[in-house]
Amino acid sequence: MESCCRPPTASQFLVKAAALTEGSSGSHSNAIFVKGGVSHVGTREPVIIADGEGPERKLHVRDFFLEAETVTNERFADFVAATGHVTDSERLGYSGVFYSLLSKDMKARHAPQRKSWWVKIDHANWRHPEGPDSNVDGRLDHPVTHVSLNDATAFARWVGGRLPTEVEWEHAARGGARRSRYPWGNEEPSDEATYCNIWQGTFPHTNTLRDGYLGTAPARSFSANEAGFYNLVGNVWEWNADVFRVRSLSRASKHRNGLAKASAEQLLKGGSFLCHASYCFRYRIAARMGLPPDSASSNVGFRIAYDLI
Repeated sequence: MESCCRPPTASQFLVKAAALTEGSSGSHSNAIFVKGGVSHVGTREPVIIADGEGPERKLHVRDFFLEAETVTNERFADFVAATGHVTDSERLGYSGVFYSLLSKDMKARHAPQRKSWWVKIDHANWRHPEGPDSNVDGRLDHPVTHVSLNDATAFARWVGGRLPTEVEWEHAARGGARRSRYPWGNEEPSDEATYCNIWQGTFPHTNTLRDGYLGTAPARSFSANEAGFYNLVGNVWEWNADVFRVRSLSRASKHRNGLAKASAEQLLKGGSFLCHASYCFRYRIAARMGLPPDSASSNVGFRIAYDLI
């Protein structure tokens, strides 16, 4: 089932992804030490049960480092310049773009398919997020988008890091083992109260832009949580190191897990600028999504974790 959060996958476009390119070495960026210990993943009060937000599970977390913000266009450009990496979107020759982000000319030439708000745009990729008539000039400090799991993993290897696990990501977002719905606490964001970059108005047709952004915001926008992390919810979905799995014995969950396993779905956390409580209430810490590893779109990015040396 399609949602505002879930873009079309490469398999839906009936094209096979190519293998990733290996990187070499790069530099860390604003990594914050996170003290481990007994923590938890999930919630006792799931909102979207089908996504596997519950049950809450107690887990042990080792000490680790996590970057304060998602990887930006500028850092990804440095990676590409140093390694010659070609992203999956570039190899495929297209990517999924949210319709409202397109230029007037591109909207006239493309219409959403099957009453969707996602459009297959040729030559859309991290360099050209809304297609060939766009670029990242003026957005170098925004999170890189149109990156697959393969691309994120290649970048992580280049900087000597890795993607965070779900429990690490949630532990950092909550600022420890405490229970909170959002990185800033339990206060509900709304069309008037803007704590993060999500949709305001009536999705998908009207965005009041109360938070100042139709698409992505700078990686260091809004207030950091107490631990110093920016935009762990909203802005862009973040690839995680774990595979996507729903922990339930229900028939629906078994079916969902079967689909996820068939397409090797990987976990993403955090929601994106397209989320809204009326439709895609996935900007909560416990919220989650799964996508095939070659998936990329306007609202998918990543951040880097590091093991203690």
